[in-house]
Amino acid sequence: MEGNINPDTIFANNEMSLRDTEIYGFDYDYTLAFYSRNLHTLIFNIARDILITNHRYPEGLLNYEYIPNFAVRGLHYDVQKALLMKIDAFHYIQLGTVYRGLHPVPDEEVIAMYDGCHVPLENMSDFYGKSSHGHTMKQFMDIFSLPEMSLLSCVNDFFMRHNIDYEPVHLYKDVKEAIRDVHVKGIMYRAVEADIEKYICYGEQSHAVLKKLSEHGKKMFLITNSPFDFVDRGMNYIVGKDWQDLFDVVIVQADKPGFFNDRRKPFRRVTDKGALLWDRIHKLEKGKIYKQGNLYEFLRLTGWTGSKVLYFGDHIYSDLADLTLKHGWRTGAIIPELRKEIKIMNTEQYVHMMAWLQALTGLIEQMQVRRLIKTFRSHETKDIFNPQFGSLFRTYHNPTYFSRRLSRFADIYMASISCLLNYDFQHTFFPRRTPLQHESPFWPEHSPAGISVTSQLSRTKAESD
Repeated sequence: MEGNINPDTIFANNEMSLRDTEIYGFDYDYTLAFYSRNLHTLIFNIARDILITNHRYPEGLLNYEYIPNFAVRGLHYDVQKALLMKIDAFHYIQLGTVYRGLHPVPDEEVIAMYDGCHVPLENMSDFYGKSSHGHTMKQFMDIFSLPEMSLLSCVNDFFMRHNIDYEPVHLYKDVKEAIRDVHVKGIMYRAVEADIEKYICYGEQSHAVLKKLSEHGKKMFLITNSPFDFVDRGMNYIVGKDWQDLFDVVIVQADKPGFFNDRRKPFRRVTDKGALLWDRIHKLEKGKIYKQGNLYEFLRLTGWTGSKVLYFGDHIYSDLADLTLKHGWRTGAIIPELRKEIKIMNTEQYVHMMAWLQALTGLIEQMQVRRLIKTFRSHETKDIFNPQFGSLFRTYHNPTYFSRRLSRFADIYMASISCLLNYDFQHTFFPRRTPLQHESPFWPEHSPAGISVTSQLSRTKAESD
């Protein structure tokens, strides 16, 4: 079908030239290493069992399993009301996407609880998406948070089904602690290391990207929050035993986003056996492993400053925000969900739906009659992506809260770093020049796939007649 979007495209929010990029940095999880859904099931099961064993939650929770297609990334969770929802770039709740447990909350009830659909700034999550210092909302921004959302929803569902009176704040904190224990206590790391082929995929693509960068004389570094043994096991599988030869600097257990802001933590060298050395670090050497540290010291020791550095990560806040806002590095967001969403957008059903929606919206704007569009837009356009929450990037007309942050903190974004294989290192990325609202009368109106809305609507009407 003409006008299809290539899922291997790199999309630009800002003009950026690879010609000027000399140094490439990477996160590890969901940037170099991509995981199968088996990992989300593992995290869910372990955290659920921790709730039962360590926090004395009911054993009936064992009847719940991870629901792969329930949640999408970027959702907000109201800690005090125990509600999971999608919020747009203007802090408005998208009606039809508010869930208590595993069931939707009626629109009328949502409007009554929030005195409308708007969430005030002081109630939103803090800069890193966390619920703290009076913020009642928590935003789930990384891919590892999918099993956490599923577990929260399942436990809420169990309590409601059994008419158990519970404190939502305690539930949120207990689930958060159980999920953290899966990571911090090394349970997940050991499980992945023991059966790496079950959990890691896409290895050959990451290897090809690193090899291409190395062959073109680019410097590379790795900054990850994961421990060395876990990274070493994964990189051996993805790249091979000589993976460290590709990187000029390797930093593990970096404690991002603190790594970008906290000047107090010095680097510490880690031996191949995992032992920590106490000597002062005067330079970051190739072939050696470093733990913690901070970006200010990293910049001082390497001299890698400004727009000649491009760093890739999957967490828009923890990986990219500070680098863009404070340090002038270029940033690339890895959004694996793009592949699925683009595949849907390329379908005839989606193109047909968008043509209708744009045409109907134009008619409604002229006639000021809303009833015509409400049912169509609230169900079909959402369900085609995810029956509960819709697209990661859009509400009805507006970008999501996630999408707005993506456009602010990432110069470029793509489904995986393998997309780099389609570009040479002289390529310049340009953001598409889309019309501002006051410019739109001067732009031809087209549907997403380049099909005239008017002609599409006429053709559809003729077919229905």
